[in-house]
Amino acid sequence: MISESQFNNELHLIIENAIREDVGDGDHSSLACIPASATGKAKLLVKEDGIIAGVAFAKMIFEYVDSNLKVEPFITDGTLVKYGDVVFNVSGSSQSILKAERLVLNSMQRMSAIATKTKSYVDLLQGTNTQVLDTRKTTPGFRACEKWAVKIGGGENHRFALYDMVMLKDNHLDFAGGITLAIAKTKAYLQEKNLDLKIIVEARDLNEIMEILKSEGIYRILIDNFNYEDTRKAVALIGNKCQTESSGNINEETIRAYAECGVDYISSGALTHSVYNMDLSLKAF
Repeated sequence: MISESQFNNELHLIIENAIREDVGDGDHSSLACIPASATGKAKLLVKEDGIIAGVAFAKMIFEYVDSNLKVEPFITDGTLVKYGDVVFNVSGSSQSILKAERLVLNSMQRMSAIATKTKSYVDLLQGTNTQVLDTRKTTPGFRACEKWAVKIGGGENHRFALYDMVMLKDNHLDFAGGITLAIAKTKAYLQEKNLDLKIIVEARDLNEIMEILKSEGIYRILIDNFNYEDTRKAVALIGNKCQTESSGNINEETIRAYAECGVDYISSGALTHSVYNMDLSLKAF
């Protein structure tokens, strides 16, 4: 993953761009009927059970919109919440609260859905040594928040983007002329550019596993779309030579069985691309 400072910069860019997109030259609905001097208070109300995520991000949004807004949190990120729970109160300028409202809700609803789904996967793996990973199958422009939500739900982050890790997948291998040549070219490139990046290589069958193992310095082998029996064979072949990761249409019904094959990680795009926003609302009181 990227550094903490890079990650925080990504969060700032998300807020900056989202406010630009949503507010434009002004929230004319609020400007038209609410005095600039008016103050108010609102609560973040839970309307669906799940894992709450985005509380810390909401505070960042309110701070960006109006540093005089005061957020009083009652529930922290990663907590199991139930219908009717109040996550936080926010008070201050009524115009500012309304300006931030939609971005706070959009962000927290999606982040909470991702955290909830991730937690369900993590729970299914209890008692195994396998960890859940996210992927790059994220919403454009919102990746940092979605990966943050995976961490809140108890999962782990895969690479952040194309620049912080090398992953040689099927198309890379085919375009490069094969596994061994692709790995050799990658090592030469990293040395030439003086880049210290981990290398993951995807395997489509057991023969490709054996070919990958002939090269040194591989960080992890991606065991992609294997059945259970071949996954167990792949794990046995790899042993302690490098890390192992299963992927490919793994869901709630199959994730436990793949973990029991002995892989170190299971990656799932469904954590971020197949969730329905958790129902939350911001209510004035």
